[in-house]
Amino acid sequence: MSAEKIFNNTKVAFQLKNDSELERAYFLFKMISHQPLVRIGTAATNFALKTNLPVEGLIRATVFDHFCGGINEEDCLPVIDKMYSKGISSVLDYSVEGKENEVQFDMALNKTLEIINFASQKDALPIAVFKPTGFGRISLYKKKGKGLKLTEAEEQEWNRVIERFDETCKLAKEKDVLIFIDAEESWMQDAADAITEEMMRKYNTEKPIVYNTLQAYRWDRLDYLKLLNERAKNQGFKLGMKIVRGAYMEKERERAKKNRYSSPICIDKEATDKNFNDTLTFILDNLNDISLCIGTHNEASSYLAMVIMQEKNIAKTDKRVWFGQLYGMSDHISFNLATAGYNVVKYVPFGPVKDVMPYLIRRAEENTSVAGQTSRELNLLKEERKRRKM
Repeated sequence: MSAEKIFNNTKVAFQLKNDSELERAYFLFKMISHQPLVRIGTAATNFALKTNLPVEGLIRATVFDHFCGGINEEDCLPVIDKMYSKGISSVLDYSVEGKENEVQFDMALNKTLEIINFASQKDALPIAVFKPTGFGRISLYKKKGKGLKLTEAEEQEWNRVIERFDETCKLAKEKDVLIFIDAEESWMQDAADAITEEMMRKYNTEKPIVYNTLQAYRWDRLDYLKLLNERAKNQGFKLGMKIVRGAYMEKERERAKKNRYSSPICIDKEATDKNFNDTLTFILDNLNDISLCIGTHNEASSYLAMVIMQEKNIAKTDKRVWFGQLYGMSDHISFNLATAGYNVVKYVPFGPVKDVMPYLIRRAEENTSVAGQTSRELNLLKEERKRRKM
């Protein structure tokens, strides 16, 4: 059985974009397709922001408004409501990165709680999200994950990290908002996984509220999931899993080489694709125990999920299965899936322009490094421009 090939429908994909927004998207992806331009643009943008040159308006009118929902929650509402009118839900993702002290971690906690409360009042926002490093220092996660003894001060600091997780997951359960916990670098992930499992044990008793994230470019993640699933079944809690391919590949490989340990990353893209699809298949085979968000911009994996759902008679509207993409990317997947009746969610980054720039720069760099991603976006935008001129 094969899934109906729906992702070429550009009329559905870009239905929310007027002609000028379509032109802007085309211009942006054309720029992103040139690696040297991305490097120059990144350096120029960083310089302009550091020296307080008046470029925020320009950034806001171009790259920011394409990839972000707004500067605060209220500012994102027009984007959220427009997408929801076409059957696409949103996850508000406060994309301010690189915080390192207790005051900033408490601010991140308060912002996450605010977002959960905000989301609980809107059907269009069924999910909230946070990054573990938003709640604690990466070096602390690393030390804890290695099983090293913490100092008394570090022990207190670690307890505060756990409290931040707990306060977030507790409110999510009270408000019936799913909470996705992002995955990060492998050297801090073991400690984050341990806290997340504890939160699932505590709050996923009736149904999954807390979701961990599995990065399929790590060859060990499916084995980890299988063991975790056994523990969950034995101990009577449900799993929530978001699966993604991963975002830190170069950094992971470089560190492994430098520190002379075997790389946690799959040997090549084919191995990563296989790992992603095997993990997807395993979860859909165990849907009574594990709920799933398929975070992918990959058409083949999306079609595979559709085929398995058909074969297993899993309803398109079954709330245990979500498809997820980033705002500003892969609209041909998101909007066509939503039109076909599947549960679709877009990650909508937001935050002050200056603070969100590191996120946007990473997006641009990722697009240049993912072979085929940018050219696929460009070709679809070209098709739609042509269709509208006919």
